[in-house]
Amino acid sequence: MKMIGLTMIITAVLAVTAMAGVACAADMSNGADNFYKSGMVTAEKVVFKNLYKMDVAGSLFTPKNMSRGAKYPAIVVGHPMGAVKEQSANLYAQKMAERGFVTLAIDLSFWGESAGEPRNAVLPDVYADDFSAAVDFLSTRPFVDAKRIGAIGICGSGSFAISAAKIDPRIRAVSTVSMYNMGAANRSGLNHSQTVEQRKKILEEAAQQRLLEFTGGEMKYTSGTVHEITEKSTPIEREFYDFYRTERGEFTPAGSSKELTTHPTFTSNVKFMNFYPFEDIETISPRPMLFITGSEAHSREFSEDAYRRAAEPKELYIVPKAGHADLYDRVKLIPFDKLESFFKQSLK
Repeated sequence: MKMIGLTMIITAVLAVTAMAGVACAADMSNGADNFYKSGMVTAEKVVFKNLYKMDVAGSLFTPKNMSRGAKYPAIVVGHPMGAVKEQSANLYAQKMAERGFVTLAIDLSFWGESAGEPRNAVLPDVYADDFSAAVDFLSTRPFVDAKRIGAIGICGSGSFAISAAKIDPRIRAVSTVSMYNMGAANRSGLNHSQTVEQRKKILEEAAQQRLLEFTGGEMKYTSGTVHEITEKSTPIEREFYDFYRTERGEFTPAGSSKELTTHPTFTSNVKFMNFYPFEDIETISPRPMLFITGSEAHSREFSEDAYRRAAEPKELYIVPKAGHADLYDRVKLIPFDKLESFFKQSLK
């Protein structure tokens, strides 16, 4: 595997650091519990087709106290960009199933147990369709009320859930958590730190790499999470390393490797440059939207931007003293009660 460092999204530098890295123990504060297993829900692995006849894998959770013959509201849950359903999404899905919802945590296409080649490819339109495919699947379950289906998108999946909801009115309510606008982040970087000239250089490099791979060259990967921490590591690098590279949240799906997890293919990652999920976001109204972010989150700008652009009903909910990845798994910080009240009201 070869890796190209970019300045355009999560990290300022991706080049693998020296072996003299600084050891970093997992921060399990505030109830970090990514691999939570609930005794109050029933879990089932499921597979269904998206619009492009690709297999989408999911974890279906139902409350154990479900009433026979009743129909329940349901929620699709999407994992952070570069992650898989076992990272954050399953936790959210189980916690919401405990609160009376049928929930479905999905692996986006090209990731985890879902289909798609090459692995780790970026294709935001297909990611969004995976949410609609999950609605298709849930709508055919006899215990789901097809008129009461919502979506939760964590990190990058927040932008994919919004993209899906703009063209799929069956998604009756959307909540995002620690959202990344994957289009804006790739075009302009965090806080608009990337220039147009830097963007053009990335596009030129990707075009050259595409031709190299077409003629048999080695595939390259980009962005994602660093594999070592040094004294020079940035706070954002440390934040993601603590979740993705320690026992707190590290998960390597079958067929992948620790070296590849979280890293999109370089040539496909430029697809995000053409991704504008917040354009026409106001057309989702009157379906309600809830944007959850941490007061200290480096990604807070994206939730605030979406909130400004969205039409009513909408709400921006800021979790005090929470960073971006804190809302992946720290159950003492994640506002599950807020999510429960939002969806019970929105899907009643």
